[in-house]
Amino acid sequence: MKGYCMKPGPFRYIAAQSVEEALDVLASAEEDVAILAGGQSLVSLMNLRLARPDIVLDINRVPGLATVQADDSGARIGALARAAVVERDASVGRYVPALITAIGHIGHPQVRNRTTIGGNVAHADPSSELPGLLACMEGTVTLASASRGAREVGWDEFFISVFTTCKEPDELVTSVNFPMAPGWRYAYDEVATRHGDYPLAGVSMGLRVDGGVVQEARVSVVGVADRPVRLSSVEAAAAGQDASAALARDMAGIARTECPASDDAHVSAEHRRWLAGTLVSRLMASMVDAA
Repeated sequence: MKGYCMKPGPFRYIAAQSVEEALDVLASAEEDVAILAGGQSLVSLMNLRLARPDIVLDINRVPGLATVQADDSGARIGALARAAVVERDASVGRYVPALITAIGHIGHPQVRNRTTIGGNVAHADPSSELPGLLACMEGTVTLASASRGAREVGWDEFFISVFTTCKEPDELVTSVNFPMAPGWRYAYDEVATRHGDYPLAGVSMGLRVDGGVVQEARVSVVGVADRPVRLSSVEAAAAGQDASAALARDMAGIARTECPASDDAHVSAEHRRWLAGTLVSRLMASMVDAA
């Protein structure tokens, strides 16, 4: 391919054997360090020379980072847990089924066999499914450093902009938490040009319904802005209303007005807003029917 470089630039490779070793490398390195987990994004960027780290820190041999725990309080997923493993986990399917749905939209099975939950979230792609679900569920990300220990940050603090998070250079994502508060149900849906592509728009919805009345709602959108976006006006309009097809239509109309979007090479901003509204209506209707 004339004009394209398909090999990475020179780098030093370090395979960490423990969390402590990985954190020590991050803390002591004076050069640019890239963390290798699933490598689905990093390797491609390096081959194209869009990323040229001085050190590649491989954490795949680090024990204790691939745990998958789920119960009625939600799911806490270790950073190294593969998407395909989480997708097939019976406890996640029972307690946080929306996470299974969202993961099923990530690429294809071959991609999900390598993709890690921590890597997906840390990459902060504005079209990625999991950051949107994390925003809807008021999820958190756990970060660790050698000097400051562990800290847990909310999704709104973690995601800053395109491929940008609050993670400091000496920090490592160790787990991602998708909490389930009592009475809440969640769902995810998206529209993509082809199955496996990034969504043109993806919507996560959470509802707390009592006696047929929506007590609280959460709606987040990915693929429309530089980070996951919560549609606060849609959420406010749903609260206190009967869970019905009419409410689904009303929420869709508000979403098409409130949802931020811009034109790009794939689709117009107007079409993205329309898709977001359609997904809001579809999810609301399906959740009402399932109640």
